[in-house]
Amino acid sequence: MSFKNTKSLSLTLLMVGFTLALNSCSNTTKETAEEDIKTTIYPSDVIPFMDEWKILLGDGTKTEKLKNYEAKDFFYVSNDGQTDWVVYKTPNAGVTSRTSSNTRTELGQLKHWIPETGGKLTGKLKVMHVSTSGDARVAASYSVVVGQIHSDEGNENEPLKIFYKKFPGHTKGSIFWNYEINTKGDNSKRWDYSTAVWGNDMSVIGSSPTSYPEEPKDGIELGEEFSYEVNVYKGIMYLTFKSEGHETIKFTKDLLKSEFTTSSAIPQQILTLYASIGRDGTERENAYAGEIQYFKQGAYNQTNGKKPEDNMVWSTGSETFGGDIAKQYENGSYTEVWFKEASVGSGTEPVKE
Repeated sequence: MSFKNTKSLSLTLLMVGFTLALNSCSNTTKETAEEDIKTTIYPSDVIPFMDEWKILLGDGTKTEKLKNYEAKDFFYVSNDGQTDWVVYKTPNAGVTSRTSSNTRTELGQLKHWIPETGGKLTGKLKVMHVSTSGDARVAASYSVVVGQIHSDEGNENEPLKIFYKKFPGHTKGSIFWNYEINTKGDNSKRWDYSTAVWGNDMSVIGSSPTSYPEEPKDGIELGEEFSYEVNVYKGIMYLTFKSEGHETIKFTKDLLKSEFTTSSAIPQQILTLYASIGRDGTERENAYAGEIQYFKQGAYNQTNGKKPEDNMVWSTGSETFGGDIAKQYENGSYTEVWFKEASVGSGTEPVKE
């Protein structure tokens, strides 16, 4: 073989090797990219019911396409070292819905129902943070709603809101649920009746903007797991709350027949808490009967920047840093709720005990 042919063969082999190396690098890069995609865990991977919902984020973003969806500052997955959790996070001030002054990163059920046909919502969760600013005299301060039933017609009121609330400096917070009357007549007279689960109800407030009531002995700490089940069956709402180390608590509430139809039936809690804003309405006799409802779940921040003097029940006067979300997150002006399990479906006949 001539020197010329030998040189040509060597160059050919070199080019083949170089090409194979390039292909190998290209395949490796492609495989790595595909592997990165595969290892991303979305909320829909943790709780697969996301096709049943739409979402509104704290910056006003809305979407119904929640499969393989995340929004890093609001809706994503975090692992606590053992378990993947779906995180709902929202600032004290952002962009919110048409009917509210409070921001939320919250699911809204696509399917609607009436109390007579019913529905069921469950959640296993822990609240990781509530706003550290607010006015202790205002009942909504330092709180977040983690599940609710919302009406989609009439007054668009809420027969159920499940709250977590913790005052600054306290280790334990309270779980309570509110029933908002379906007002007869002028809806500006509406009010929420609050019932304690663990800790206090909503009406336990401070004596001054920075004076807090006594810490609840049987409360729930930030990061402490609890669960709820909301089961509406044939017009009756059955509520069950569970948490390790705490007594299981159950309630029933008729959504078809009101107990608040006369002024004399208004509870003292309402007369005391709502006196300053003049809300003393009565409820229509058939409550929420026949009215379209849907579930909501996530982090509905109840702490806002509105002046307490305008509404001593709902305007918390919290710090909002002019609506700058990054600054709110940096300075404790936000709420954050983690869910590890949840379900939604039809109401079921309660098990007789």
